[in-house]
Amino acid sequence: MSETRTPVVFIHGLWLHSSSWQLWTELFSENGYQPITPGWPGEAPTVEGSRADPGSVANRSLAEVVDHMKTVIAGLGSKPIIVGHSFGGLITELLLGENLGVAGVAIDPAQIKGVLPLPLAQLRAGLPALGNPANISKAVSLTSKEFRFGFGNALTERESDSLYEKWTIPSPARPLFEVAAANFNPHAANKADTHNSERGPLLLISGTKDHTAPGVTTKAALKLYRHSTAVTELVEFEGRGHSLTIDSGWKDVADSVLIWLKSQHL
Repeated sequence: MSETRTPVVFIHGLWLHSSSWQLWTELFSENGYQPITPGWPGEAPTVEGSRADPGSVANRSLAEVVDHMKTVIAGLGSKPIIVGHSFGGLITELLLGENLGVAGVAIDPAQIKGVLPLPLAQLRAGLPALGNPANISKAVSLTSKEFRFGFGNALTERESDSLYEKWTIPSPARPLFEVAAANFNPHAANKADTHNSERGPLLLISGTKDHTAPGVTTKAALKLYRHSTAVTELVEFEGRGHSLTIDSGWKDVADSVLIWLKSQHL
């Protein structure tokens, strides 16, 4: 009889391709899990293909991406563990709030509705998309300099540039605009059910030098879960930036996730 493996759905955020989870999927497979790395709607199977056709992801909304991930999960044989980075972390929180996963790990997550802090570094990191209102319906690419500020600020320039060349793709700007206006929108797409006590356990992970999803915003998200009796925990990685899932220290983060999952008997 074949071994039943718990599926783990890895969800990437803006400006990274789904294949950026490659080392994570290898590690999780070695540890007995079944990793799945769905791209966003319209995303090509490769980094090169995504760069060649940015229009295929342009104007995609957050709700559209979330619905796509729901379809992926519905096609699995059992509820997965959901692991997301950046906007993928936000999506993880949304899906877990709807009881679609047995557990969730939100790494440097984009803000759910109700998170109020907006540090200047985060505002600057979002400017490549938010700086021009006309970008809302477009796919936006980062320059290597913009990537270094938003992702690679805790790395050497050489490592940041290498990651930029390897993993970055154009991404839809619309989700950023939606999150930026969420606290003024009663029907915001990033509204998570933070009161759900029946959901699976949630681990929030933050890098203390993250410009794109600063620690203060992740701590603010943690406070929003205070009315839920479900497990909600926060782990901080000192001196790490937004690249912590793909840079040379990725395994420290991945190992901490594996240890936490084992502590939750998953």
